[in-house]
Amino acid sequence: MAPGRKGRIARRTAVITVVVALSLWMEIAGFLATPESERPEVSYTTLHAIVPLVFAACAGVAWRISPTRVPPRLMVAFVVLWIPQSIYHVIGGMEWLWPIVRGVDLGWAVIAGILVMVYPKGYLSDRFDRWIAGIAIVTSIVNLLAVLLLASPQDVACGCVDPNPYRIADAPALFALIDIGYRIVGGALALAIAGRLLVRWVRASVPARTVAFLMPLALFAWATTLAAQAVSYAAASTANTVLNTVSLIAMASIPVSFDAGVAHARNMRARVADLMRITREGADRGLWAESLARTLRDASVRVYWWDEERGRYADAAGTPIDEVDADPRGSHSILPVASPLGTPIALIRHDRVLTDNMRLLDGVSSALRLSVDNGRLRSEIERTLEQVRQSRQRIVEAGDEARRRIERDLHDGAQQHLVSLGMRLRLAANAARDAGDEQLATELEDAIRMLNQSLKELRELAHGIHPSLLSSGGLALAVPELAGRCPVPVAVDVQAEGRLPELIESTAYFVVAEALANIAKHSGATRAWVRAHVVDGDRLELVVRDNGRGGAGLDGGTGMLGISDRVDAVDGTIDLESPPGAGTTLTVHIPLGRPLIED
Repeated sequence: MAPGRKGRIARRTAVITVVVALSLWMEIAGFLATPESERPEVSYTTLHAIVPLVFAACAGVAWRISPTRVPPRLMVAFVVLWIPQSIYHVIGGMEWLWPIVRGVDLGWAVIAGILVMVYPKGYLSDRFDRWIAGIAIVTSIVNLLAVLLLASPQDVACGCVDPNPYRIADAPALFALIDIGYRIVGGALALAIAGRLLVRWVRASVPARTVAFLMPLALFAWATTLAAQAVSYAAASTANTVLNTVSLIAMASIPVSFDAGVAHARNMRARVADLMRITREGADRGLWAESLARTLRDASVRVYWWDEERGRYADAAGTPIDEVDADPRGSHSILPVASPLGTPIALIRHDRVLTDNMRLLDGVSSALRLSVDNGRLRSEIERTLEQVRQSRQRIVEAGDEARRRIERDLHDGAQQHLVSLGMRLRLAANAARDAGDEQLATELEDAIRMLNQSLKELRELAHGIHPSLLSSGGLALAVPELAGRCPVPVAVDVQAEGRLPELIESTAYFVVAEALANIAKHSGATRAWVRAHVVDGDRLELVVRDNGRGGAGLDGGTGMLGISDRVDAVDGTIDLESPPGAGTTLTVHIPLGRPLIED
């Protein structure tokens, strides 16, 4: 934690501790100084003392989560101004103090009203709120001046004994009028705030209600009881204990509702992470709008995407924004989203109440931009991978074509020349024998044997480069011939209903060839099996199995790497099962890509 932050937390903790101690001292000292006949019930006094404690605790929370510093400071000011009427029995003999205290003893009500009006932004956001706050402050100042300049101990009925040193005129009727008017105006303002908030909550959309939370109910209950108390005060009737209790409970719920609502808004921002998890693979337009509406809890959310080709915004169905129904009541706002370079991405139409939570909307904008970037990068990666796959396939095809060309050149060129040379050597040997030159005939016979051996090796080399049987008869002829040259007995089961694509056949052939070579060299097997069948008409399943020692792996050597590269080049898959001592099974699936070629 940064030193500066530690210092701020320490100062805030000290402030809260001091105001709590001051509030408790005022409550306890006032209760003890009040004559027993005038003391309220202990339960009521306890509840009265809890209210400022709740405000102090909520101030500590609000300092951490509130968008501005105004709400926690208002809560601390409320604790200071929550002066119980019984405190007058403590300060009644202080002629310089009791008029000031009496003049501000309803300041907590003004603070509570302003706290409600700054919710949830943390400041007064519209003209109505500023007018209400201005009227409340002006009337409070008028009341303070009236107490200082006109009140006497008999006028305020506070148990004060010393005269008011600030008094300049003896006008009890005028003071009473101002005092009662101040309370009635305060009650009316509280009712106006509560009524406006409650009506807006009832008429509001789901997002507005979830953000408003419990504040309207708490404020309405407190304002109602406050108005009833003002009327009772004006009528000089006895205070109703039930009304007082309800008022205290409602008052204590205001800071709790404030913190709960702000915390709820912060949690909405946290749900943007869920939105990113849902749309991390790209901005699917229908899914994005649905997920956004669920995240914001706003069914009226609409997302209009920028159409670069037509130069306009349109929804997921392609309907232009200018053809969408307008918002006649002005209950929605538009949030433009653009790339870091300023290129338009989308417009998000949302409930206007969400503009109070700009951090949430900033998070949504960032999520949409990141989602679009992820989608674009994913598409680019997929295109690149497809290009790489096609490139590898072209390389394999080119290699196979080169092998076929070399095989043809060897067969039609070198092999034919060697066969012709062998025939001429045979004629020469026969002629030497007829002429009686046995030594020359013997040397020519040795040359013919060496030539035949070279021709055999050349044919095997040409066959290994690209077997002619594969070109002429496909896997059905080439695989059995390949298995026959393996030193390990091999059972072959190859589908022979039709020809496969040329690239698929060559890939399968060389996979079988490499697998059988591995079996012969490394497995120690006594039997092997090869099976090649078309499955579901769209892929070739190739299985090569042996009863050897097992323990093979795909990274076990260049042979297996070669098999993997060939299979990957045709978008195939490999599965190798080789438990030690239980043989090896190599399973390859190769998509055909097109229908079989019938014979």
